[in-house]
Amino acid sequence: MKRIHLILAGVLTLATSAATVASAQQRVAPAHASRAAMVSQRQTGLGKILVSASGRTLYEFTRDRTNRDTCAAVSGCSEAWPPLQSSGRPLAGSGVRSSLLSTITLRGGIKQVTYAGHPLYLYSGDSGPGETSYVGERAFGGNWYAINSSGHTVK
Repeated sequence: MKRIHLILAGVLTLATSAATVASAQQRVAPAHASRAAMVSQRQTGLGKILVSASGRTLYEFTRDRTNRDTCAAVSGCSEAWPPLQSSGRPLAGSGVRSSLLSTITLRGGIKQVTYAGHPLYLYSGDSGPGETSYVGERAFGGNWYAINSSGHTVK
């Protein structure tokens, strides 16, 4: 009788472990389901600037160095100015030079899109596509500017 209880306990343990692994795999799958970011160009009151796939302005941070995100090290910065993320090589939309697009790897393996070496950010307070009133904003010890398709700052 003890042998049957031991066998049943073993089977129950294996079934529970398998269910836990399956559940964990389902939670991880959506993170891998993300896609490559698209960077496009949009005409605004400031001229033509880089925008995300949803048309939101992309920003550079003046404290950053070439291919180096310094916002991530400043408390609260990444919540206000989240990095533009991509699961693979970013895609160039109309007017954007694909040769200037790349990614850098942040903590946790997050891939942040760069353009001409500038890490790209969104602004959490943007009201929608084409919003440029935050260009030139001073926050977290630096300024936030838009970028044009040549990789130059737009103030």
